[in-house]
Amino acid sequence: MEKTVTKTAATVDEAVEAAIAELGCAKEDAKIEVISEGAAGGFLGVGKKDAEVKVTYDAPEEAEAEAPAEEEDDTYYGDDENFEGDAVSEAEDAAVNFVAEVLSGIGIHGNMDSYREEDTIYISVSGSDCGAAIGRHGETLEAISYMTNLIANKHSEGRVHVHLDVGGYRKHREQVIKGLADKAVFKVKKSGKRFIMEPMSPSERRIVHSYLQDVKGVTTHSEGDEPSRSVVVEPAAEE
Repeated sequence: MEKTVTKTAATVDEAVEAAIAELGCAKEDAKIEVISEGAAGGFLGVGKKDAEVKVTYDAPEEAEAEAPAEEEDDTYYGDDENFEGDAVSEAEDAAVNFVAEVLSGIGIHGNMDSYREEDTIYISVSGSDCGAAIGRHGETLEAISYMTNLIANKHSEGRVHVHLDVGGYRKHREQVIKGLADKAVFKVKKSGKRFIMEPMSPSERRIVHSYLQDVKGVTTHSEGDEPSRSVVVEPAAEE
């Protein structure tokens, strides 16, 4: 079954990433049509959404039939003042309200879901035209996440961490990062030399360190200054 989505974002690449994340397909399996191109916006990467793409994916019939039906989220933000959700912690409530206010302020209205596991608060936002909240290489999403963590910890006695995902970008980006990490390991083991990965945000570097910590034959550490700090993968010392 053919599915088509239209996305806008600060850049064409970010719009494409948001589209394929929503479609749940690989980039090489999708047909991409660039409707318009543009530069990044202003403060925090948020500005006019002048890059627009249309992405089409022809999903296999069997995969379509077997795919579980999505449960409809009943948590809304921005335009449903009378909604009363389940009781949540003060930190989670503050984090959700802050994200809702920020996204509503830049014209993004959709569904929001949140839950807490131990010291981590998970917030997921889905809806159309989420690209403006992602930004170039996820920079806007990182900035919103940083501020949300500050807000949540102001309302918590213990240290908490907020994991914010918008439009499925983080989930998709995590798979991309793990793929890059696998390639880095292959190069290191083949050449016997260290390999410096592309600059990443602190949260993305943590994904690499965690993903490769149990891989035999290599070790990882970070080098450089923000925002050009990178993960270095190198051969492990022989025991």
